[in-house]
Amino acid sequence: MVLAALSVLTCIWIALLPDACAAAATQRPRQPCASPVGRARDSKQETRGRKGDCAPVWPPPQEPLLRIDDHEFAMRPGFGGFPVPVGIDVQIESIDSISEVNMDFTMTFYLRHYWKDERLSFPSTTNNSMTFDHRLIRKIWVPDIFFVHSKRSFIHDTTVENAMLRIRPDGNVLFSLRITVSAMCFMDFSRFPLDTQNCSLELESYAYTEEDLMLYWKHGNRSLTTDEHISLSQFFVEEFSASSGVAFYSSTGWYNRLFINFVLRRHIFFFVLQTYFPAMLMVILSWVSFWIDRRAVPARVSLGITTVLTMSTIVSGVSASTPQVSYVKAVDVYLWVSSLFVFLSVIEYAAVNYLTTAEELEQLRNTGKISAMYNIDAVQAMAFDGCYHDGETDMDQISFSFHSEEESIQGRVTGSPSADSSWRKRRKSLGGHVGRIILQNNHVIDTYSRVLFPIVYIIFNLFYWGIYV
Repeated sequence: MVLAALSVLTCIWIALLPDACAAAATQRPRQPCASPVGRARDSKQETRGRKGDCAPVWPPPQEPLLRIDDHEFAMRPGFGGFPVPVGIDVQIESIDSISEVNMDFTMTFYLRHYWKDERLSFPSTTNNSMTFDHRLIRKIWVPDIFFVHSKRSFIHDTTVENAMLRIRPDGNVLFSLRITVSAMCFMDFSRFPLDTQNCSLELESYAYTEEDLMLYWKHGNRSLTTDEHISLSQFFVEEFSASSGVAFYSSTGWYNRLFINFVLRRHIFFFVLQTYFPAMLMVILSWVSFWIDRRAVPARVSLGITTVLTMSTIVSGVSASTPQVSYVKAVDVYLWVSSLFVFLSVIEYAAVNYLTTAEELEQLRNTGKISAMYNIDAVQAMAFDGCYHDGETDMDQISFSFHSEEESIQGRVTGSPSADSSWRKRRKSLGGHVGRIILQNNHVIDTYSRVLFPIVYIIFNLFYWGIYV
C-alpha cells in the first residue's frame, strides 16, 4: 500500500513540475543590465542569463514612401504623350558686376522649377510635403535648363550644395537652386557715357524640344522678383521684366526659351567730374592766351602747349577705360571737339605772331626814320621774344618810367603833404598808359577770337547735350 501511494505522488509531482517552473519564470521581475563590475562578481550562469535579457530591440523595418527603385527616371514624366509643363520663377538676389570692356554681366539669383511626376507620388493622410537635399536629385528626373550666351556659371556649395527638392503627395515637385551666372550683354556704346543698356538672361532646355518639354513662367509677370536693395556703382536699374519665346536650331528643332530682361541707365555724374568738366576747363584756360600781350611769346606758347598736353592725357585715360569699338562714342565727340578748340587757340597765336612780325617789318621798311642803333636794338628784341617792338611804344614806356622815378624821388625829398595825392595820380596815369599799350598791341585776330571762340563752344555744348540727353 505504501509503495503504491508513493508511486502515485511521484507521478503527480512529475506532471506538475513544468507548469510550476513556467509560472515562476513569468512572475520573476526583469532585472536591469548589470555593470561590468557586477557581472564579474556574479556567477557565470547568472551572467549568461542577464546578457540575454539586455539585448537591443530594433523597430520593425518600415516600407519606403518613395519607390524610386521601382521606376526608370531616365525618361521624362509622361514619355510618349503630351510635353511635360515646367514652370519657372526667379528671385534675383544681386547684380554683382557690369563690365563694358568684356560686354558681360554677373548675376546671382534663385531658380525654381515646378513640374509634376506621378512616379514620385506617395500616400499621406496629412497631405504634408517631403523636403530633400541634393543627394536625391541625382536619382530622379529633373529639367535640364541651361543659360544661353553664358560664359561662366556655378551652383553655390557653402556649406553644402544650395539645392532643395520638395515633393508633395500628388507628385508635384519644387526644385530650387542658388546660381551665379556671367552672361553676355550686347551693348551699344554710341551714346556712351549717356547711354542706356538693355540686357537679358535667357533660359532654355538643352535636350528637350517643345514636343517634350514646355517652359513657361509659373506666375506670369509676377514670376520675376528682385531684392529692393539692388544697386550698382555706375548704373541705375530701371526695370525688370519677364518674357518668353522660341528658338530654332536647324539640326534639332524648336525649343521654348524664357527671357529675364533688365534696363540699365548709366550715372552721368561720375563722368561729368572725371571727363567733361576737366575738358571744359582746359578749353576755357586756352582762351586766356587771347588776353595776353601778343609780344609775350613764352607765356602764350607755354600756356597753349600745356592745355594741348592735358587734353591728350584726358583722351588717353578715357580710351583706356572704355571698350575698343569701331564706331564713334559720344564721349569721343566731346573730347575731340574740345581738343580741336585747344589746338586752334595755339594755331591762332601762331597766326597772330606771324602777321604781327610781317606788319612791323613792313612798317620798318616803309618809314625809314629809325636810326641804325635802334634797328640793332629792334632786331635783338625780335630774336628774344619773336616779334618786332614798336619804337614809339617802347619810347613811351621809357619816358613814362623816367618821369615816374623822377617824381617819386622829388616826393621823398620834399616830403610834401600832397605826396599821397600825387601817388594816386601816378597810379591812374600808369593804369591808363598800360591799357593804351594793350589796346595798341592788340591784334584784330585776338579781338575776334575773344568773342568767337566762346560763342562757338557754347553753341556746340547746346547741340551736344540736347542730342545725347
